[in-house]
Amino acid sequence: MLAGLPAEFVVVAAVVLGLLVGSFLNVVIYRLPIMMERQWAAEIAVAQADAQGAAAQPSSYTVEPEADTFNLVVPRSRCPHCGHQVRWYENLPVLSWLALRGRCSACQGGISVRYPLVEAATGLLFGYCAWRWGASWTAIGWCGFSAAVVALAMIDWDTTLLPDSITLPLLWAGLVFSALQWTELPLTDAVWGAVGGYMSLWLVYWGFKLLTGKEGMGFGDFKLFAALGAWFGWQALIPLILIASITGAIVGLAMKLRSGLRPGGYVPFGPFLGLAGLIGMVASPPALLRAAGL
Repeated sequence: MLAGLPAEFVVVAAVVLGLLVGSFLNVVIYRLPIMMERQWAAEIAVAQADAQGAAAQPSSYTVEPEADTFNLVVPRSRCPHCGHQVRWYENLPVLSWLALRGRCSACQGGISVRYPLVEAATGLLFGYCAWRWGASWTAIGWCGFSAAVVALAMIDWDTTLLPDSITLPLLWAGLVFSALQWTELPLTDAVWGAVGGYMSLWLVYWGFKLLTGKEGMGFGDFKLFAALGAWFGWQALIPLILIASITGAIVGLAMKLRSGLRPGGYVPFGPFLGLAGLIGMVASPPALLRAAGL
């Protein structure tokens, strides 16, 4: 694919693309949970209307007229403090945040440093994929994997949600890329990796719930781990869960010592599964297996 292009050009192009994708991921991270909540609210309203025997029309349960046009594209990005519409030159990945010194050009309200960090991280991950796999379908696949994992990790950290609209395509993409031999993973290993990833956390969930009466994780964690299994194979599941568990325990302990835990002392597990996946991508599955002694 695109053979003959200089390796340096491919890497630089991938970094630039990653920065742009990272800018879009910031939109996804913020808006997708809101879109999900609005959809749930509409479905609940319809169910309640049906239960009451009322022939409710969509307009009867729409809270705001503009809610119909709230998606990943509309409305355009605005300052959360003053409503200033972000101009195109104020929305350049990383550069605009630096030029504006992290503040809105209209009201001087602060802009979170997380925006440029997500953009920079995505750019670096895309650049790494291009450096390692060159201009190939394999590189494109792992770039997509990186973008999905970054989005899922940030959404779960903010809202404790792991949207099916990202986890399920990520799982299927791993299986498809394996079937097309665009990764080094045999399809059989990918399929059993998906099965093992889902079932292992599903069993942990039900075991914990039967013993304590509490839910230790969400169903989205099962799907994300299944997706990791589809990309890395069943052999890598133990190293991945160990990395996620250890990093999660360290962060959770640090947050507890700083009194930074959320109500109920809950720390979402998805971000650490995502981190384990990115570490696995960089280290490669064989290195993971050696580290685990498998």
